[in-house]
Amino acid sequence: MEPYDEFGLFSENAAEYGLPYPGPPAVRRVEVAVSPGRQVSSLVWGTAPPELVLVHGGAQNAHTWDTVALALNRPLLAIDLPGHGHSDGGPNGSLSVTSNGTDLATVIAELAPDAMGVVGMSLGGLSSIALAAQAPQLVRSLVLVDVTPGVNAERSAPITSFIDGPASFANFDELLARTIEHNPTRTESSLRRGILHNAVQREDGSWVWRYARFRDGESGPRPEFEDLWGAISGLRVPLMLVRGLAWSVVSDENVEELMRRQPTCIVVGVEGAGHSIQGDRPLELADILSDFLFHRAR
Repeated sequence: MEPYDEFGLFSENAAEYGLPYPGPPAVRRVEVAVSPGRQVSSLVWGTAPPELVLVHGGAQNAHTWDTVALALNRPLLAIDLPGHGHSDGGPNGSLSVTSNGTDLATVIAELAPDAMGVVGMSLGGLSSIALAAQAPQLVRSLVLVDVTPGVNAERSAPITSFIDGPASFANFDELLARTIEHNPTRTESSLRRGILHNAVQREDGSWVWRYARFRDGESGPRPEFEDLWGAISGLRVPLMLVRGLAWSVVSDENVEELMRRQPTCIVVGVEGAGHSIQGDRPLELADILSDFLFHRAR
């Protein structure tokens, strides 16, 4: 295989989804020190101050937003959560939304202090709720992509089944085959790009995931996820939930509880999208985010 170039695949994203591609976008990787000896890495899109912040889900990385970012065509910040992508691990593991929220606050304060909103998918959404509770001045609007604090192990079982799979793969084709098996709604080309961004080849030719694998029993929801309902009640900014309609980890009861705590919350469903809406229906998600963050009456 050709050497991996994380900035060399954007033309494929654009071509697959029929987006204009006048040339490589202005994207650079930036590290921010969040504590002594620990850095969080991000992708900064554009040359102007970021207008929004994108936070990926568990076992993903900032490149999961590439097609959405191309479609939005706005300056933005896409962050690698601790223990994911190019970021160092978190002080309490990659599933600690509290420490993730603290790290996000440090990064956003430095790189995107004036962003119009924060968009968090799955673990990134939960971490963004914690961020809003800790540093409300940095969250002017919040979009949750297919997640609420009420997510449970039963509804997220398809995700954890994939994440808790083999620790390594003999070759790229083996890794791709497993990924296709667990992501039937995605194109092979998009999954191939996702693997190149989210896995690394070792000297012996085998492949391992780039993210820190969760400890046994850690990949299910923790009690602190439920604790975030209180943070939801405390939100004082525009809130939206975007839910996959093909399948979702968000139950109808979760939506009812969200609306009870935040009656003005906007809930949008996306046809044909599963949990990872940014991968299944990136153009539709980009339109939803653009309307909510930049075009609604203020």
